[in-house]
Amino acid sequence: MHPNLNELSNLPQDSEGPVFEAPWEASAFAIAVKLNQDGHFTWSEWVKCYSTEIAAAEAAAHPGDHVEYYDAWLIALEKMMARKGLLTSSELNDRHDHLRHHPAHHEHEPNREPVCIA
Repeated sequence: MHPNLNELSNLPQDSEGPVFEAPWEASAFAIAVKLNQDGHFTWSEWVKCYSTEIAAAEAAAHPGDHVEYYDAWLIALEKMMARKGLLTSSELNDRHDHLRHHPAHHEHEPNREPVCIA
């Protein structure tokens, strides 16, 4: 089953589809689509999980704050992967620690390059 991207109306999009401001956003998007295609979760499960994270981010935001939808996407992806046993909380914590100690210090240009997940 192919995902129905129209169900994700909060996702930043232009006339061609999702808009990515950084390569990690495109990667997170592609990983969720690929995991769905491989049968790890249904698209409706994904939409529910992602919608829950968007609602939480919007509830936590101060008036006038911009909600970062791909940040919520990444949180939802991590939660879904842990829920489905695709990675452990320990593995997630190790990755978060690594990123805190090795942050990316370069700018990325937005692009529309196709993302291929092998």
